[in-house]
Amino acid sequence: MQSLEVRIMKTKWKNASSLELNGGNQQDANDLCDMITVLKGRRPGSTPNSDSGMWAHSMTVQDYQDLIDRGWRRCRPLQFQPSKSHKKVLKKMLKFLAKGEVPKGSCEDEPMDSTMDDAVAGDFALINKLDIQCDLKTLSDDVKESLQSEGKNSKKEEPHELLQTQDSVGEKLGSGEPSHSVKVHTVPKPGKGADLSKPPCRKAKEIRKERKRLKLMQQNPAGELEGFQAQGHPPSLFPPKAKSNQPKSLEDLIFESLPENASHKLEVRLVPASFEDPEFKSSFSQSFSLYVKYQVAIHQDLPDECGKTEFTRFLCSSPLEAETPPNGPDCGYGSFHQQYWLDGKIIAVGVIDILPNCVSSVYLYYDPDYSFLSLGVYSALREIAFTRQLHEKTSQLSYYYMGFYIHSCPKMKYKGQYRPSDLLCPETYVWVPIEQCLPSLENSKYCRFNQDPEAVDEDRSTEPDRLQVFHKRAIMPYGVYKKQQKDPSEEAVVLQYASLVGQKCSERMLLFRN
Repeated sequence: MQSLEVRIMKTKWKNASSLELNGGNQQDANDLCDMITVLKGRRPGSTPNSDSGMWAHSMTVQDYQDLIDRGWRRCRPLQFQPSKSHKKVLKKMLKFLAKGEVPKGSCEDEPMDSTMDDAVAGDFALINKLDIQCDLKTLSDDVKESLQSEGKNSKKEEPHELLQTQDSVGEKLGSGEPSHSVKVHTVPKPGKGADLSKPPCRKAKEIRKERKRLKLMQQNPAGELEGFQAQGHPPSLFPPKAKSNQPKSLEDLIFESLPENASHKLEVRLVPASFEDPEFKSSFSQSFSLYVKYQVAIHQDLPDECGKTEFTRFLCSSPLEAETPPNGPDCGYGSFHQQYWLDGKIIAVGVIDILPNCVSSVYLYYDPDYSFLSLGVYSALREIAFTRQLHEKTSQLSYYYMGFYIHSCPKMKYKGQYRPSDLLCPETYVWVPIEQCLPSLENSKYCRFNQDPEAVDEDRSTEPDRLQVFHKRAIMPYGVYKKQQKDPSEEAVVLQYASLVGQKCSERMLLFRN
């Protein structure tokens, strides 16, 4: 956490930016008076509840980009690889869409990453649960004889643990089973290994690989086994892993083909957050009803706290000025709602800002009836994939911003699981890989991430007199404005603002002073 957080989230902000008033009119001035954007936080040594704030009238996408680069965290989607639990969420969605499968048990929409692997190294009891079957006809004659002779002496014995040595495989017939279907159990070959009384230690990763190879052999047992033996290897049930078996990309997992008779249809629509857009306007009522349902169920808001006015001000009336430059994405820059339509109705809405260098995630609300689909995780993965898609046309747009990372808060800490990602150093405003930051955050809530003691904020406010102020319907440099002020506390507030937004933004944006 930085010493003074710039709250640019839509929950607190309406986003400040440059105002091209050039004299303006009384209504413009009145509008400015109604705007208050909150800068929340405190510096070391300040009073615990001290707040300061500002409000915004309108904002260019570049100003917003520069501001969030002074108080945020970001993910690098171009290098992003979904974790095991991310893949589970995507597969869960695919199963639901394809077959209508609903996961059993409670599935809350919460961070899904686990710190545990699928198996623990050396946990052979887990492997003993496997019931692997193969066809004797596909095995070589000597393996068949071994199976049959061993099976005669083992019908009354307890099953051995499933183990595999590098030199041979021993198999064991299940009791009373027909000869064409056997249960395969292997034991350490006598005379091999450092400790003859114990099986060799196995890594969980190797065990999982063997399980996968067994599955491949079941699908094409003859070809796999014969091909393996033809290379001069001893008979084995575990053929080498196919070289073409590459891990699926995020896009492969999201856009995997569904059968023609799929149980459900999911469509994601991107609509500008503007009542001038016909699609946004036509879906507003349904989107608003979903928002109320979400806020009441998930955040325990009272229904009268979720009126259309509050919803519109919170998530629809964006101060970002939409732009469609020729070198930008086809959808342009600005604020958008990414609507998730399931079978003709909206079940989730992701509010995002598309900026020159990033997609910034603002808010998500969803139908609590579909919490079992982990829509929070699913939407984040879709937004990462969407960022990669935009990058193909707009090369500089290559980051995904998820807001603040708060290491001590579990509901915010999950953001660190979308990697690779960076945290912003609160003193030098440079991006630092999160792995380098975590040890420091374990020891202190506030810390400098940049390890270079000589490094400073390159965009720090060095000439505050050039800061632009809007006062009495006139635009003036702060150097002129401060000569008219008699309040000794005024300078401290303005300088604090300048230090937060940086020199560039302070010269482009207008700070309204009454």
